[in-house]
Amino acid sequence: MFSRRHPYLFFLIIMGSLSLAALGMITVMAAFLGGSESRYAGEKVGVVEIIGPIVDSRKTIHDIGVFRDSDAVKAILVRVDSPGGGVGPSQEIYREIQKTKSEKKVIVSMGAVAASGGYYLSAGADGIVANPGTITGSIGVIMGYTNFEELMHKIGLSAVVIKSGEFKDTGSPARPMTGEEQELLQGVTREIHGQFVQAIAEGRGMPVEKVEAIADGRIITGQKAQEIGLVDRLGNFEDAVKWAGELGGIKGKVQTVYPPKEKLSFFDYVMESSLRLWRNRVQAGPVPQMRIP
Repeated sequence: MFSRRHPYLFFLIIMGSLSLAALGMITVMAAFLGGSESRYAGEKVGVVEIIGPIVDSRKTIHDIGVFRDSDAVKAILVRVDSPGGGVGPSQEIYREIQKTKSEKKVIVSMGAVAASGGYYLSAGADGIVANPGTITGSIGVIMGYTNFEELMHKIGLSAVVIKSGEFKDTGSPARPMTGEEQELLQGVTREIHGQFVQAIAEGRGMPVEKVEAIADGRIITGQKAQEIGLVDRLGNFEDAVKWAGELGGIKGKVQTVYPPKEKLSFFDYVMESSLRLWRNRVQAGPVPQMRIP
């Protein structure tokens, strides 16, 4: 056997393997147990990302609060790349940004799109940076539903509804909407739209009448938004980071920091790391890639 013929070499191989295993375990434990405070060393701009539809505001509010309370974070940059979403979550984030402005500067950087609710929350910041081609605006409120009444009749289905009030099943897909119901929903839409307009007027320091003139649901480019006062500057993400750093009093090159990811248990962390390593090894074959000439 190999171990008998080459005892010293066999011993070195075993010890080397154990050392590598121990080093790997220490690295994993250090990554898992290492506090996030070291990530905040020095003066930085905290970046909070809002990507995709705005459905739940809790994580965004939490992340803004973490940066607001950190002495190392001198300003906050909210990166928005969203077509909008729920009214309530957008209003909650807007409110959190407004509260934070009294303690730290907040700048919004718009990506490909920051429309409807994406613009709503952006209006609460100290400043907004957009690309010339960013799609923004869409200041308006919409409700919609699909009526399946004819389809249900064709397949032999009928809806049975027992309700406690006249408007309890407003928007039912099984019947046409009544005039009273339509008027009710139109009133709700107008009220929320008024809140939207008022929030923009307050956040941007604009007359309500000026906001109302463009609050008809139209989308506009970042360049047009700057011309009419909805955006402060044209630029990319790095330009927004630099501006936030200047407002935060950071000297020299501005560094950014992102919120820490949700902590996993040690077992979950090891399993996730192992799975990622295995997946990378499997996919490490000759995969063709597209390159710019």
